[in-house]
Amino acid sequence: MGIMLAVLISCSDDFIDVPSNDPNSEEFFNSEKEYQDALIGAYDMLQSTYINVLMGEIASDNTLAGGESASDVPGFQQIDDMIHTPENVQLRDLWGWMYAGVNRANFIMEFKDKTDFTGKNEVIGQTRFLRAYYYFELVKWFGDVPLVVDKRIQFGDQFDVDRTPKAQVYAQIEEDLQFAADNLPASQADIGRITKGAAQALLGKVLLYQEKFNESANVLESVINTGPYSLLSDYSTMFENDNENNAESVFEVQYTDKEGAGFGCLQCSEGNVAVGFNGIRSYSGPLFESGFSFNVPTQEVVDEFENGDARKSIAILDIDAWAALTGATFVTGYEHTGYYNRKYIARQGDLNTGDANLTNPNNYRSIRFADVLLMAAEALNRGGIDDSRARTYLNRVRLRAGLPEVTSAGSTLTTAIYHERRVELVGEGHHFFDLVRTNRAAGQIDGFVPGKNELFPIPAIEIELTGNRWAQNPGY
Repeated sequence: MGIMLAVLISCSDDFIDVPSNDPNSEEFFNSEKEYQDALIGAYDMLQSTYINVLMGEIASDNTLAGGESASDVPGFQQIDDMIHTPENVQLRDLWGWMYAGVNRANFIMEFKDKTDFTGKNEVIGQTRFLRAYYYFELVKWFGDVPLVVDKRIQFGDQFDVDRTPKAQVYAQIEEDLQFAADNLPASQADIGRITKGAAQALLGKVLLYQEKFNESANVLESVINTGPYSLLSDYSTMFENDNENNAESVFEVQYTDKEGAGFGCLQCSEGNVAVGFNGIRSYSGPLFESGFSFNVPTQEVVDEFENGDARKSIAILDIDAWAALTGATFVTGYEHTGYYNRKYIARQGDLNTGDANLTNPNNYRSIRFADVLLMAAEALNRGGIDDSRARTYLNRVRLRAGLPEVTSAGSTLTTAIYHERRVELVGEGHHFFDLVRTNRAAGQIDGFVPGKNELFPIPAIEIELTGNRWAQNPGY
C-alpha cells in the first residue's frame, strides 16, 4: 500500500531535529523521548498535505491548473477539467502520503501502553488528532476508506482490510478528536504542536461536514468563547512568513527551509512546496520570487469580492497591474488569467536551501479563527438554531474586511455565509469541499458530474493490490 513507516525527521523549525532511526522494532518505545521522536514522525507527514491544498483549490471553480503547458503535471490538469482517472499520479500520492501519516500515528497507538511517563496523555492526544486529521483528508477525497486503528498497516494486510463506510470512519475521527480536546492544553510551549482549541475546531468542522449542526455549533462556539484566538486587525500580514502562528492561527502546518527536496521526492521537503508551484513564472521584480504558475485564480473568483473588500489585494495578485506599477517582468504560463494566489507565493527574503521552489518556509494556515467564526455561523444558520448569533459571527469577519454588516436571515443569510467563506478562504484549499458538502458543486464547477465527482477515484494500484476486492468509487 505504499504506507510503511519511514524515518523520523523534524516537522517544524520550532521542534528539535531528530536523527533518523529505524523504529520498526518492538524494542522501541522504552522512554518518553522515543514516544516524542515517533510523534514528530507523525507530525512530519503534515508537510505533504501541500498537495491536498493545491488540488483542492484546482478542483474548485476558484482556480485553473495553469503551469507551463497542457502537459505540465497531467494529474493537476485532469482534476481541473474533471477528467481524472484511477491512474492519476497526484491522487495516488495524496492517498499514500495520508496513509503514511495514519500509519505513523498507529505505530504510536500500537505501543501506547508499553511505557508510562508524566504527560503521556498529551502525547496520545496529539497522536490521535494527527490520525483524525489524516483520516479526515482521506474521507473528504475518497469517501469510504480502509479504517485501521491502533496497529500498523503492513504489506499483506490489504487482503484482509476492506473499505469502511465513511460514517464509521467519521465516528472514529470524532472519538480521536474528542480525546485530544479533553487531554490537550490551551497552549503549547513548542509552537506548532496541537492544542485543545485546534482539536475542538477540527471536531466542529468534521461535525459540520456531516450536517450535525447542533453539535458542530456547540463545539465551535466553545472555541470562540473560551479559546485564546482573535481576528488579526491587519489582514495584510496574515500570510507573511514573519507572522506565522499569530493570534488568528488555530492550527498551522509548520514548514522550514532546513531540508530540501527534489521532484523525485516532493514529500521529503520540509518546505511548503505549494508556494513554489503557485509562484509567478520567470518573475523579475520587487517583493516576490519566481515559481511555476500553477493554481491561477479565475476572473470569476476575483469578481466575487465586493467593492471595498480589503482582502482582495491580499488574496489576489493582479500581475499586470503590479508590473505596470513596479516595472516587474514575467512570462505567461498555460491558462494565464493575469492573477496569482498572493497568499502563498514566494517572497524575496524567504530563506531556502536546495531548490528554492520546493523548500519555502511559509506555514500553511490550516485552521484560522475566521474559518471557525464562519463555520459556527453556518451551523447556527443551517441548523435553524440562531440566525442572530450566526450574523454576529459572520459580521465579525466582514467588519474586519471593511464591509457593511449583513442583516439578512434564513436562506438569504446562508447564501451570504457561503459567499463569505469563498472570499475569506480563497486560495486555502477549502472551496471544492464546501461546494460538495452543500450540494452546489454541479452548478458551479465545469465538467462536474453529479453522483461521480463528489469523490475522487481510489488509486488503481491500491485496488489491484487487494486482488481487486475493493469496489471503485461510482463513475470511475
